[in-house]
Amino acid sequence: MNPKNDVLVEVKNLKMYFPVLKGILRRRVADVKAVDDISFTIRKGETLGLVGESGCGKTTTGRCVLRLYRPTAGSISFEGKELANLPGRKVKPFRRRMSLIFQDPYGSLNPRQSAGSIVGEPLKIHHIVDSSEYQDRVDELFRTVRLDPSMTDRVPHEFSGGQRQRIGIARALAAEPAFVICDEPISSLDVSIQAQIINLMQELQAQLGLTFLFIAHDLSVVRHISDRVAVMYLGHIVEITDSKTLYDNPLHPYTKALLSAVPIPDPFVEEKRERIILAGDVPSPVNPPPGCNFHPRCPVAIAECSQTVPPLRAIRADHEVACIRV
Repeated sequence: MNPKNDVLVEVKNLKMYFPVLKGILRRRVADVKAVDDISFTIRKGETLGLVGESGCGKTTTGRCVLRLYRPTAGSISFEGKELANLPGRKVKPFRRRMSLIFQDPYGSLNPRQSAGSIVGEPLKIHHIVDSSEYQDRVDELFRTVRLDPSMTDRVPHEFSGGQRQRIGIARALAAEPAFVICDEPISSLDVSIQAQIINLMQELQAQLGLTFLFIAHDLSVVRHISDRVAVMYLGHIVEITDSKTLYDNPLHPYTKALLSAVPIPDPFVEEKRERIILAGDVPSPVNPPPGCNFHPRCPVAIAECSQTVPPLRAIRADHEVACIRV
């Protein structure tokens, strides 16, 4: 297959700056550089994991790709169509092909709506089925996420956290999307439920041919579900490669530090391996440091790191790193 035809989502030089306003006249005095010049592709049928600390720009990236935010600069291509500069009314046809699973199954469902009407709402918005087929389609979506269709009349507070997230997944699948952004979909669930939701998502991906952008903190979960992984730090992607290579041979100092914090269930290996403790705090995205954003905390930084913004470059096939020391 032609690699170009295999790409579903292509992001180039994406920037998303939020203005900082001050004074009675609300003058723009600075920008929060939430996403600052990132590029990546997602191939059809794969899962790209997006990891990094809180506030690094992962969720903002996902919302820009969905065009919930209009990016400050850059290009977003979905199924070969450019979305970045489309006016809002012209984005709607693409919204049926893209969907979002929210992080919080408690806050993302309307407490006054029944579960059935929540799941069926996209069917009405996009005029997918007529009224005679509506209830059958809602029941089918409930069965798809392993819920009993007899529960469609219940309201969200009558469900457990795991069941609510299944409702959120059913809603995301209602319009039969090709691409789903999963914004930390298991981070607020009990550990015992997390594996069930991850397994369900993998089954649905295989069954429906879905493509995922999986945003998460938990590196062990990302390793389990992702084909490739992109690591973000302060609005930049610092490393991107396939999952196995990233975990077996991380190259960027920040990636190494992240992975050193993941516990290994082997006391002998855990005792011998090096734990990398980063100095200082994450800089502010309003006033990021010059050069490489990571250099104030980097254990291998040299003088040049504070002067040069490292480009994301290919070190070997399908392994890109933004670091002049690699």
